[in-house]
Parts: sequence; structure tokens; C-alpha cells
Amino acid sequence: MAELTGKAGIVTGGSSGIGFQIANVLAQAGAVVYVISRTGRPKEGVGESAPGVVHLAGDIGDRSGMEKQVAQLAGKHGGVLDFLVNNAGVSHKCRAEDFPMEKFDQIMQVNVRSLFEMSVVCYPYLKKSPGRGRIVNITSMSAHLGFSEVVPYCASKGAVLAMTRALAVEWASDNLCVNSIAPGWFRSKMNEQVVDAQRETKILGRMPFHAYGDTRDLGAMAKFLCGDGAAYITGQDFAVDGGALAFGY
Repeated sequence: MAELTGKAGIVTGGSSGIGFQIANVLAQAGAVVYVISRTGRPKEGVGESAPGVVHLAGDIGDRSGMEKQVAQLAGKHGGVLDFLVNNAGVSHKCRAEDFPMEKFDQIMQVNVRSLFEMSVVCYPYLKKSPGRGRIVNITSMSAHLGFSEVVPYCASKGAVLAMTRALAVEWASDNLCVNSIAPGWFRSKMNEQVVDAQRETKILGRMPFHAYGDTRDLGAMAKFLCGDGAAYITGQDFAVDGGALAFGY
């Protein structure tokens, strides 16, 4: 079903993992999807992008560069963008007492400030979208739960969750819906950097399904939030987590 036919938008950090599959699902639903990443191409071994996905090199931390690039992309669609998926993110594994502050700053720059700036840069084009423009931020289980050795990452994703709610309120009168998706455990390059065998055992034991998820499920949630059926949903965080947040004792 081509629910997003005629729509166009941006996915950041979509050269692999979650962003790559979100872009594919949105494109398969009929959208034109501009993937902005540092390399401007899919990473080796991730597979083929769906027709309708356009990979572009760009630095989301370069505000002036993004203003020019986003204006050019919106110009191809009459000065309108329909959605922005803020997926780009970084992490670093280290105990808090030893955490390098340059890594702390990098995490906050990419995960929080650049996400905010991309939202602001895309705002004038998103608010022109028929049926409301959509921003979908990627939060994390770490916005809701505490995890050791990734404290700054947890802090950054908590900030993204708070920002999602605040932007949803501020921009509700400007024809925008702002929501977020909290992925559970999916195989990705970033997870590989911070998850060892011992932590993986703990992770899989901490959810009812006891298994990693399929990243296409995150794409399906993003497709719903960017589609016509979600025009009255804003300020919400949707966990796609195999039941991890619901799991008791």
C-alpha cells in the first residue's frame, strides 16, 4: 500500500541500521526519502536501498550547510517537506567517573543540539505540508531506564524525549505533529560498539520476547506517524521494544 505517495522528507543518519530501514519502509510506501549521512551512501553490507531513497552526504552539525541543503531539497517539492526523521546519533561506552568530556560533548552535540537544529531548519517547509508536517525523533529505552557505562547517552535521549513533547506543544498551532519512537533492542553498528556478550545476555533476559527486533518494525511505526492516520497524534513516545518497558518482576 502506497500510503505516503506524494510525500517527501528527510531521514538523518540512514546509511545503516535503524535509519536505513526506516528510509526503505517510507520509500516503499510511496515517499521520496532523502537520507543525509556523513558518507552519503549505504554502508558496506547493509543491502540495497528501496527505489525512492536518495542518499546525500551532509553534516547535520553544520547549520548553514543544512539550511542550504534542506532549502534545495524542499525546492524540488514546491518548497514543502512532509516529514523529518531525526535518527542520527552516537554513543560511547565508559564508566561515568572515567568518561572523556570530549565524548560527552560530542554525544550532546549530535544527539541533542543537531537534532534541535535540524528540526528548526526543516520547520518552515514542514509547516506547509498538507495535513500537517511530521517530525519523528528517535529516542531510546535509555530515555526511560538507567543503563551503566552509557550515562551521557541516557541523558541525551532523555533530552530528546523532553524536546519532543515541548516542540509538539509549541508547534501544534503551526501545522506540525512531533512524536518519537523508542527502539528496544535491534542489531545496529552503534549497539555493537557498546554491547558485549555479558550485556547481551542481560538485555535479552529483560524483555518478554527474549529476542532482538526487526528494524522494519521501526520503519512501520515511522510510516504510521508520517501517514494520514496519525494527524491527531502529537507529543507521544512510542516504544517498539518487545515488551521491555512493560516487563515486571
